[in-house]
Amino acid sequence: MTKVVWQSDPAQIAATNLARFGKAAPVRTDNYDALYRWSIGSPEEFWAHVADFTELKFSKSADRILADGQLMPGARWFEGAKLNFAENILRGDDDRAAIIFHDERGRRTEYSRADLRRRSAELAAGLRRLGVKPGDRVAAVLPNCPEAVIAALASASIGAVFTSCSPDFGEQAILERFGQTRPKVLFICDGYSYGGKRIDCQDRLLAIGQQLESVNKIVIVPFLDEQPNTGGHAGVILLADTLEPGVLPDYRQLSFDHPLYILYSSGTTGKPKCIVHGAGGTLLQHTKEQVLHTNLSAGDTIFYFTTCGWMMWNWLVSALGTGATIVLYDGSPMFPDPLSLWRMASEESINVFGTSPKFLTEVEKSGVQISEVGKFNLLRTILSTGAPLAESGYSFVNRQFGDKVQLSSISGGTDIISCFALGNPILPVHRGELQCLGLGMAVEVFDEEGHPVSEQTGELVCTKPFPSMPIGFWDDPDGSAYHATYFERFPGVWAHGDLAERTSNNGLVIHGRSDAVLNPGGVRIGTAEICGPAQTLDEVADSIAIAQRWQGDVRIVLFVVLTEGFSLDDDLEQRIRDVIRSSSSPRHVPACVLSVPEIPRTLSGKAVELAVRAIVHGDPVGNMQAIANPGALEHFRDRSELR
Repeated sequence: MTKVVWQSDPAQIAATNLARFGKAAPVRTDNYDALYRWSIGSPEEFWAHVADFTELKFSKSADRILADGQLMPGARWFEGAKLNFAENILRGDDDRAAIIFHDERGRRTEYSRADLRRRSAELAAGLRRLGVKPGDRVAAVLPNCPEAVIAALASASIGAVFTSCSPDFGEQAILERFGQTRPKVLFICDGYSYGGKRIDCQDRLLAIGQQLESVNKIVIVPFLDEQPNTGGHAGVILLADTLEPGVLPDYRQLSFDHPLYILYSSGTTGKPKCIVHGAGGTLLQHTKEQVLHTNLSAGDTIFYFTTCGWMMWNWLVSALGTGATIVLYDGSPMFPDPLSLWRMASEESINVFGTSPKFLTEVEKSGVQISEVGKFNLLRTILSTGAPLAESGYSFVNRQFGDKVQLSSISGGTDIISCFALGNPILPVHRGELQCLGLGMAVEVFDEEGHPVSEQTGELVCTKPFPSMPIGFWDDPDGSAYHATYFERFPGVWAHGDLAERTSNNGLVIHGRSDAVLNPGGVRIGTAEICGPAQTLDEVADSIAIAQRWQGDVRIVLFVVLTEGFSLDDDLEQRIRDVIRSSSSPRHVPACVLSVPEIPRTLSGKAVELAVRAIVHGDPVGNMQAIANPGALEHFRDRSELR
C-alpha cells in the first residue's frame, strides 16, 4: 500500500465543512465512501443539499432539480430556477478583504467586498451604456489583476458571457478564439511585466481588437502606467471613462443554464474549441469543490498561481462566493528568486496555496528551504494541478512542511471547468495519488471495450450527468462537434481524454492524456509514468515522451531538457533509464533518450506531445498558433538518432 504522507486529526475532521455536510445529509453517511455513493446514486437529493448547505441565493427556486437525468448529453439541472452568478459571488461582509493583488514589481493592492461590489456595479452600468445585453460576449486580454475579476463580475451581473486570454498570447491565438465568439466589448491592457522585463503590448492588442469586426468598443486598462493614452483611436476608451460612479448593483436574474463563460481548448489539432459554461452549473460545482473538498470558509485566504487564460482563474474567482479572500499574482513565479510566492504566502497568511507540479519541481531543484522566508502556521493545504504530480512532489512538500500541510493533487479540465478527482480534508493523502473522486461525479476507468477496471490503466470516464457539463460549443448549433468530442467513443458516457488508474485506496492516478498514450508492444503507457521519474533527477529540468513508429511497432523516445551545467553522457542516460525502471517498470524504459534545449508547450503551459510526435514523423502540425514557443519544435526535426 502506498505510504500515507498526511492524515487529518480526528478532532479537526469533525469540524470540517465536509463532516458537517454529511451529518446534515438526508441519508445516513458514516464515511466518505457512503457519502460518495449517495451523491452519485441520488443526484437530485445531493445537489439540492449542496445548494442548501452553501446557501446559494436563488430569486426563484427550481421546479425540478434534474430533468432527463438518464441522458448524457441532454440532462437539465435546476429547471425553472433563477439566479445571478455575480450576486452570489459578491455577497458577504463589506469590510472583509475580497481581493489582495501582488505583482513581481512589488505592488500590493487590496479591495474590500464593498469596494469590489461597488466597482463591479459601476462597470456593469458602463457596459450597459455601451449596449451590452444578456448573451452578448465581453472579452478581455488582461494580466491576472483585480480589473479582470471586476470585468468578469460586471459582465455576469448583466448576463453577458465573459471570455479571456492572457496578454502573452500571440495575435493569431487571440484572433482564433475571439474571432469565433465575436465579443461586443474588448478589454485590453497597456502591458505587463514578466521575469523583471517590462512588456508594452497596447499597440499590438489595439491592432488585434481592430481586426475583430464584432467589437464596438475597446477599453484600455492601465497596468504599467496610471494614465495610458488611447492614441486617438475611434472606439477606444479608458477604463475610468467606462465606469458609472454612484450606481447601485443591478443583478439580472437568469436561468440556471444561462451562459457565463466561454473557455477554449488548447487548439493543438485545429482551431480551439469554444466551450460554453453555464452560470448555475459553474457556481454549484465550484462551491462544492471549494467548501467541501477544500474546506474553504469565510475568513480564509486562498491563492492560485494562474493567468486569465487558464480555467483555474475562473475557479479562483468563484472562491469569493465562499466568503474567502482571493490572492492574485501577476508575473513570473520564480522572479526574483524561487521563494517569491512563498514570501507572499507567509506575508498574507495564506491558508490554501495553489500551484503546479512544474513549479514544485523547480523550487525543489533550486535547493531552497521554504521555511527561510517566514512562518506558515496558517497554511493547511497546497493544491497542485495542470499535470500529473509525481511521487517526488509529495515527498518534497512533506519534507518542507511535515504533516501539517495537506498536499492535494486535483484533476479535471477546461472542458468541465472543474475537477473529477481532488482533495479531501477527512481522508489520508497517499503519495502519488489523488485522494478521492469528487462528490456527485460518477467517475470510472474503462478498458478498451468499455468495461470498468480497477488497479489497471484505462480511459477516465464519467457515466452520469453533472451540473458543470458544458452547455455546448459555441457556433455548434446541432451539437455534433460537442458530441464527437466527448461521447463518440463510449455512447452516453463522457470520455475525458485522460489515461487513469483507480487505486486500492479508492484514489486515482492520472498517467497523462490518452490521445498521447504510448503503446509499445500493445502495452498502454501514460507519458507521466516516464517523465515524472526522469524529472526526479537533479540533472533533468524538463522532459517529454512520445511513441515513434519503429520497425512495424512503436518505441518510446524521451527528450530531456538538462539543468544548466549538465550534459547527457552515458552515465546520466543510464541513470534516467534506471529511475524510470525502478519507479514504473521495464516496459516504461525509453529506447532512446535525447537532449533538447526546450520543450514546446501550449499557451496554458502544457507539453504538446502530439506536435512533437508529428514533427518527428515528418507530419504536419495541426495548429502552430496554439503553441507558445513554436520554434522549440525545430529541435525535434530531422534528428539523426531517430532514423
